[in-house]
Formats: sequence, C-alpha cells, structure tokens
Amino acid sequence: MTYELKKGNLRAVAQTKGGELVSLQDGDGLEYIWQGDPAFWTGQNPILFPIVGSLKDGRVDINGQSYEMGRHGFARGMEFSPVEQGDDFVTLELRETQETLERYPFPFSLKVTHRLLEEGFSTTFTVTNTGTASMPFCIGAHTAIRCPLRAGERFEEYELLFEESECADSHLLNEQGVIRHDGRKPMVNESGKIALDYNVFAEMDTIIFSMLRSGKVTLLHKGTGHGTILDFHEFPMVAFWTKSGAPYLCLEPWHGCAAWDNESGKFSDKPFCITLHPGKQKELTYTFYIK
Repeated sequence: MTYELKKGNLRAVAQTKGGELVSLQDGDGLEYIWQGDPAFWTGQNPILFPIVGSLKDGRVDINGQSYEMGRHGFARGMEFSPVEQGDDFVTLELRETQETLERYPFPFSLKVTHRLLEEGFSTTFTVTNTGTASMPFCIGAHTAIRCPLRAGERFEEYELLFEESECADSHLLNEQGVIRHDGRKPMVNESGKIALDYNVFAEMDTIIFSMLRSGKVTLLHKGTGHGTILDFHEFPMVAFWTKSGAPYLCLEPWHGCAAWDNESGKFSDKPFCITLHPGKQKELTYTFYIK
C-alpha cells in the first residue's frame, strides 16, 4: 500500500513494504530519490533495524544464545501497518512476529514517521521496548539520492561538503563486510570536502565515519550549487555508498554499524548500540533538505 504526501510544491510517496519513503519530487517534477533498477540496485530507501551492516559470521550473541540475521536486519523486507496519516505525513509501524522472534528475541514497536517539510522531508524512528527484558538494537537509514540529479550532469561533478572543517578517516570493511580494527583510510581534509569518484567506492565499497564534528553534509553539484542536505546530528555515524556507474549515492545516518573483526560477538557490545529497558522508547530523526 502506498501513501501520497503533499506540502506546498513538494510531493512524496511512502509505502508499507519496508516502511519506506520512495519518492520525493519538487514543483518541477524533479525526482530526488532513486527509483530502483536491477541493473544496479533495486533498493531505494531501506530502514536498517535491528542491526546496521553485517554480523560477524552472520550471527550475534544475545543473552548467551546465538542468533542468525542477514545484513541490515529484517525491517526492510517486512510489511508495516499504517498508524496515522495527514496531508503531509504518515506513520507506519512494525511489530514483532514469530519470524522476527526467532532471529531477534524481543517484542518491540518500530514506528516510522515520514513528514514533508517546506524544503524537504524528515524521517523519525520511534522504537519502543514492549517486552519484559532489556532490548539492545541498532538503527539507521539507507536513503538513495539520485546523483546526478539533472540530465547532462555527471556523478564526478558532485561533491560531499560537511558543515564543519573535518580531518577524518573512514573505517574500512573486509571482504565479509565486517569493519577492520587495524586500519582506516584518510578521507576528508580540512576543507570538509569529498570529491565523488566511482573508483573510491570500487576500492572500499562504503565510506564510513563515526563521531564527526559535523551534523550536516551536503551532496552538491559543484557547478550549479544545487543538491541535497542531510541533517544527521542525532546519529553518531554517517556512511556513503554506491556501485560503480550507478546514478545514485546513498547517504546513511547510522546508530550502530557492522560487526568489528575483533569484537566479542555480543549484541550489547556493538558500537553505538542502544539498550532500552522494558516500557522505554527512543526517538531519532534525520532530515533531508533540497538545496
């Protein structure tokens, strides 16, 4: 099921499959969200829950028992239920099922509110522990923005520009998609800029930062100055991913990340893991603005 959202000149579409916002168009009909293409990637804007990234050997220890879970968790492949809708917003909810309890032994509520703003949209995750035991989780977004946005432009004409001066290294992944503990790659100098280059992504797959000074990053066309701004200040990590030649870039706020190659394997030890006591909830919001 899909829901159309409207505010001013903006139009958006959210769907119950995966709880995603899958379209954002401005008054000229310009689409900002990648529309999916099996030649590159059929995804668009998946929600990462209750893990972000890959587990070590595909398994994680929860209270002394081993559980198997695929990359980025299970929410992105599940059907959400509508909770509330207005002209410019929709709230969708995912609850535990027998299937999820076999992989993640916690009752929960994950509500996702997509809201159109005057110049973009916000997505709010509200996670509630509806069970009787403390519940660890990670959560993130995987929003694919069309890049280039306009005909005649090239991917390499865009850059990432952080709001603060940054000298930051990217975490590195091994062949299993697990973070290496023994090295990082310098990625941002004091200019706070990253020039987009498919060769970089072919080499390292995903650019991953943690604990930057910046809480915003702009995907910017260097010639025209147009693009999109991601406000991720409520998230301690941010990542960027594409495939070689693909006309999109994923801008990903994360609260949690892939396993580390030297970690204990316990869910509660995962970096930036959130633990909720019974009856408690956590709310996190990220926002995209059209520039």
